[in-house]
Amino acid sequence: MANTSSRTLRLLSLLQTHRHWSGLELAERLGVSERTLRRDVERLRELGYPVGAARGTDGGYQLAPGAVLPPLLLDDEEAVALAVGVGDAAQSGIAGMEEASLRALTKVVRVLPPRLRARVDALRAMTLSAVVSGPVVAAGVLTAVAQACRDEERLRFGYTARGSAPTEREVEPHRVVALGGRWYLVAYDLGRHDWRSFRLDRLTEPTATGTRFRPRLLPAENAVAFVRAASGARAPYTVEVLVHAPSSLVQQVVGRWGTIEPLDQDSCRLTMTSTSLDWPTQALGNVGAEFEVLGPPEFAAHVQEWGTRFIRATRAPA
Repeated sequence: MANTSSRTLRLLSLLQTHRHWSGLELAERLGVSERTLRRDVERLRELGYPVGAARGTDGGYQLAPGAVLPPLLLDDEEAVALAVGVGDAAQSGIAGMEEASLRALTKVVRVLPPRLRARVDALRAMTLSAVVSGPVVAAGVLTAVAQACRDEERLRFGYTARGSAPTEREVEPHRVVALGGRWYLVAYDLGRHDWRSFRLDRLTEPTATGTRFRPRLLPAENAVAFVRAASGARAPYTVEVLVHAPSSLVQQVVGRWGTIEPLDQDSCRLTMTSTSLDWPTQALGNVGAEFEVLGPPEFAAHVQEWGTRFIRATRAPA
């Protein structure tokens, strides 16, 4: 059984769908007795959430429609996660998301307690995100495709592959994948009798056919691995380095693009994840301190190659 706090939040999440729930159904969802459910409902009411209850055969619980809810109950980590997540959505490459994300974050910030509001505002003011350079995907295309994946419903759409004429496709959609600044649909192509990955920016007028299907076994570890294999994208490297410098100094240079573990006053462990080894090499050069490569071997070889090249550049011509 979940603890009281997490169970109460789960109950609130179910009630916020604004549908009517029978007491038995809610109790089964939460894995508690109906008596415990009644106590949890009372706890929500004490917090200010207007939960209505009806007795009898059709009795149950429902959150009052149109009710003004109390301030969001977020701890510090949740507030930071929310700000970062909405900020990333603004740079997601989905048409209209920048303005929509700003509106959403503004509404949420308004109902945060003052202390958390100040922290989120500071994070927004002092953080810069790289602008997505990839193609923009229409929000309607993304949501239509994602819904077909969820509902296991065949999908029909127009598709223009690179260097090819437009074609009509009918597929059994599996998953939507965001990778390398692009959005992809992984699906079984019924016309070609094989699995395919489709770039959403090249996909038009997705329409659910109303025909359900039984999911097939994907010939890959997961949808991300399938797209990587199909597009030739590299798996990211996880670089670990022992830096002989205070963690505060390394943090100033690397920022949120690396994880820093202080070891003592004058050294720390730095972990960075990147599909290219050039960026971690450059970041360590910018730190301006001695360091030791802990892994992977590819990164050690990459640093050696850079060092050799730089040394050659300083030799006087013969």
